[in-house]
Amino acid sequence: MVLDLILKKTDDGFNAYIPKLNGCDSWAHNEDDALRAVIEMAMFYLKIDDRRRMKIDKARTEENKTIYKLIFNK
Repeated sequence: MVLDLILKKTDDGFNAYIPKLNGCDSWAHNEDDALRAVIEMAMFYLKIDDRRRMKIDKARTEENKTIYKLIFNK
């Protein structure tokens, strides 16, 4: 399964979210913390207990956002 993960730079930090998972979003002062939190939330929603079964791949960068592909085997 492949899901888009979007990271947006805001005036006061970073917002990360996965559009296909309703309510799966996070905010942090830095990019790494926002990504870490949203990935942990996605793992909880999808009932994945082993992070090694997931891969994150940077797909592209636009004006103020970066789009990643979250790839995992369930």
